[in-house]
Amino acid sequence: MITRAVLFDLDGTLLDSAPDLAAAANAMLAALGLPARDPAVIATYIGKGIPKLVERTLTGNLDTAADPMLFARALPIYERYYAEESGRRSVPFPGAIEGLCALHDAGLPLACITNKAERFTLDLLQRTGLDGFFQVVVCGDTVVQKKPDPEPVLTACARLDVRPADALMIGDSANDVQAARAAGCPVWCVPYGYNEGRPVETLDCDAIVPDLAEAARRLLGRA
Repeated sequence: MITRAVLFDLDGTLLDSAPDLAAAANAMLAALGLPARDPAVIATYIGKGIPKLVERTLTGNLDTAADPMLFARALPIYERYYAEESGRRSVPFPGAIEGLCALHDAGLPLACITNKAERFTLDLLQRTGLDGFFQVVVCGDTVVQKKPDPEPVLTACARLDVRPADALMIGDSANDVQAARAAGCPVWCVPYGYNEGRPVETLDCDAIVPDLAEAARRLLGRA
């Protein structure tokens, strides 16, 4: 396989952002007069964008719909707190910067694909020092359909002017795998991210790599 571009998921692949997301979620619950949830449990709610995270935090369940009136109150509260918390505790995962530097220095075009809204994404990339690596950033409100729909992957490939078959998606969850597969893009996974409680070994990915530094070594033939 000749890889002409690499596409990265953000939360759980590049950045350990769960502490900020959980802090905002518990601040939201407190503002609504509801009990806090374990941050480790909130981490399992990550992956399908902030509205879904809010709904899951309210219900304590991955699939149960929240009361519409409560959700309508909760979402802007969450967004207000997340704007304050985002980037305070988020850090790149071990190997992420090393891997990005190696690929960037090798001249491979890089994209970041996330279900997070652009106004949060661009600020977070800047706060964590990742903003200089990506030629393309596709956010949850850049496209009509978010991951696991293939549209974000196809959009990134089109903007990088590469065929999906010539790009590699690297993510941490079923969202990333399903989006890549539907787009016709090879996909690797890291084992440390936010996968909604589903073991990464159960995902239909082409490889599991321990971190992004190792992914870069494999792609560049240095492993």
